[in-house]
Amino acid sequence: MKTITFRIISTLLAIAISSLIVYALSHAGKESKGPIETAMVATGDMVKDIEKKLIVEQREEKREDKLQWFQPYAASKKMLQRPERILMGAFDNEMKESFEKMIALEDSLSTTFPLVHIYTAWGSKTEEQFPAEEVKNIISLGSTPVITWEPWLSEFSEEEYADGKKPEDPDKNGMKEVATGVYDNYITKWAHRAKEIGKPMFVRLGHEMNDGYRYAWGPQNNAPQHFIAAWQHVHGIFQKEGAKNVIWIWSPHPAYTFKEFYPGSDYVDYVGCGVLNYGTVAVWSKWWTFDEIFGKFYDSVAAYKKPVMITEFGSLAVGGNRAKWYTGALENMPVRYPLVKSILFFHYSKDNTTTQKTLNWYFKKDRLVTAAIKKAVMEWPAN
Repeated sequence: MKTITFRIISTLLAIAISSLIVYALSHAGKESKGPIETAMVATGDMVKDIEKKLIVEQREEKREDKLQWFQPYAASKKMLQRPERILMGAFDNEMKESFEKMIALEDSLSTTFPLVHIYTAWGSKTEEQFPAEEVKNIISLGSTPVITWEPWLSEFSEEEYADGKKPEDPDKNGMKEVATGVYDNYITKWAHRAKEIGKPMFVRLGHEMNDGYRYAWGPQNNAPQHFIAAWQHVHGIFQKEGAKNVIWIWSPHPAYTFKEFYPGSDYVDYVGCGVLNYGTVAVWSKWWTFDEIFGKFYDSVAAYKKPVMITEFGSLAVGGNRAKWYTGALENMPVRYPLVKSILFFHYSKDNTTTQKTLNWYFKKDRLVTAAIKKAVMEWPAN
């Protein structure tokens, strides 16, 4: 009875706070910067605290308790670099709004993720700085953050440049500019904040740098040697700032040549790879099996002798049997692909980054898929 009363009161309090914010903003207009903005941040933190108590702490089995086995890993970069079991995780595009979305995915799979994946871009905006709040929230839930860090150089304002003049096309030869120190102030601040966290975290920098169609840091704008120089330069700043808690993921696209983009063993901790089956959703796609997407890539990167992380793992339901796809991907994974040490589900409900259609990678309500995943993972040794 006390728990129910607490939940009702807490929910009403959160609603009341939200209503006050809307009322204040509607009357403040442009004057909302300053004290109101500060109050909004504090209020947001309060709502998050209420939500955590409602969704996480009031559960019969606390999330942190389920992850007790993982806590030695969460405190040790060395253990995370060479885990004895496959570490599961996910990105959920609705997690920013609520822990509940991620926990609902975990519940559908009868598991608790040791890793939680988020994305953030380079730039001058507040949301393009080090995501301290998200990182702290993930750690407070007992997990380790994985951050995909995207160098969108066009997002920087004029103030970032020494002469106060923003280039007409900052992305053209942008990696060369990164390597020569143009963005050092931003990178240094980011590294310093990462160090302050004090616990290990994964950083996936400039992913799919070998794809000449999607990302500004790709070969359409940059020579491979400039990408390598930029990676090594960023890595060097983190080392200099003492941010040695970062575990670096180099993550090329499996469909394109990638060896000429490798920064070197001293600068890479994990090799990452997105494995996404688009099915027949577009003219350029077909129903590919997991092995067709990943197998050749795995054979090529095995020579690096690095642990492998499947950084974006998922299948659409268009064009084939999705449950069968997940079964084929996951069954006997530790034996078939022994270098794979982490798998991150790509749980994105509104993906409009690849096609003109909005794609839905969600599967938590698909009982055939969740049953297939649970069965395959349950049969892994030591998982």
